[in-house]
Amino acid sequence: MKRYDIIVIGTGGGAKLVSPPSKLGYKVAVIEKETPGGTCLNRGCIPSKMLIYPAEILSLAKNSKKFQITFPDTPKIDFKTLVERISKTVDEESASVLPAYARNPNIDYIQGTASFVSDKVIRVNGEELTAERIFIAAGARPSIPNIPGLEGTPYMTSREALRKTDLPKSLIVVGGGFIALELGFAYSSFGSDVTFLVRSRMLRNEDGDVVDEFEKVFSKEQKVLLHTNIQKIEYNDNRFYLDVTVDGKETRLESESLLVATGIRPNTDGLALSNTTIQTDKNGYIQVNEYLETTASGVYALGDIIGKYFYRHSVNFEGEFLFRTLYQEKKKSPIVYPPVPHAVFTHPQVARVGKTEEQLKAEGFDFISAKNPYSASATGMARLSDSGFIKILVEKKSRKVLGAHAIGDEASNVIHLFILLMTMGGTVDDLLKMIFIHPALPEIARNAARKANEILRSN
Repeated sequence: MKRYDIIVIGTGGGAKLVSPPSKLGYKVAVIEKETPGGTCLNRGCIPSKMLIYPAEILSLAKNSKKFQITFPDTPKIDFKTLVERISKTVDEESASVLPAYARNPNIDYIQGTASFVSDKVIRVNGEELTAERIFIAAGARPSIPNIPGLEGTPYMTSREALRKTDLPKSLIVVGGGFIALELGFAYSSFGSDVTFLVRSRMLRNEDGDVVDEFEKVFSKEQKVLLHTNIQKIEYNDNRFYLDVTVDGKETRLESESLLVATGIRPNTDGLALSNTTIQTDKNGYIQVNEYLETTASGVYALGDIIGKYFYRHSVNFEGEFLFRTLYQEKKKSPIVYPPVPHAVFTHPQVARVGKTEEQLKAEGFDFISAKNPYSASATGMARLSDSGFIKILVEKKSRKVLGAHAIGDEASNVIHLFILLMTMGGTVDDLLKMIFIHPALPEIARNAARKANEILRSN
């Protein structure tokens, strides 16, 4: 049996526990069943944003007439070359991981599927390994709904949609979360006739005001069917046929392609955790304590597979925490998450940090809500903004921001003002001490803070 100081399962967020400790002299084995880099690099956030950015350019061009600028109604798009460029870039980045590991004598890279023999013993490619500490960062994969007729058809998940080189004339997207909306938006911008089928509402976990605004704005540009139930799916003569109930009315839809993006499931089912004392919840996510340690001593888990946050920036934070506490400080301390933000890269963009208004009400907070539209700003005037806003939720007593929400142009950038403010425990007053560049988008955030200050003073 081979013995290591560290075994890491997964080369996405798990990479934070490979090279850094190896440079301190620890012997590390890293196991990967697919291509190095994990979901984000190979089939997630990086290639999707490389696809979405050109789609944003097309979306801006589509609405250019209000600025007295006219482009051809049908732009020329070399979709095949675009996707090939993205795939080539991603593949080259992934391929660069192995040479770096190979140059490090303290790292053994193992291509294969890891399965547990016991708490501290892993079998891969017929060989058994053990280590003082094991880190599980095996991620998650698309969850496929049990829809009659779906199995066996050539439907796409996000994995296939990011590598498809022929643009379908028509596409049905099943799902109302960020993956469905981002990829569907991109395909629509490139020229596919896209229809979104959403079981309840789009982005239903966002703040209620944001959901309302998003549905209103997004539905002006896209075909969206809310409150849908898919009865069955057929695939004949290279066409998909979906029998759907929309608000109680039955209809049949047809398309060339089908994208299913209805959530994810953890990759715990292939790890043979039944051979260990590692416990999972009812959905298969690994249970960890405040130190990210599983119920098996010396075995840790991080990232999507623990079901807490599903972002590359959050697993990076978790990996850096584990490296720091276990190998730099060598002092056991609990993980304390700062405010964890996220964004949805559609048109309009959506970004958030902290709580929603609905969450604060349910948890009994005494707070006020202040909202400022994009149009009520100088840069909003320049952009002829007719939608979008920034909303902040402020605790009355402390005047601290408990949640911030942005929907509109560059929302993913503007929200960083509030990420820093909340991370530092700042107040509305701290935000108003700043001098803001005029005219720039963050002035919308300042205006929301001014409104919040007025409301707080009147209470």
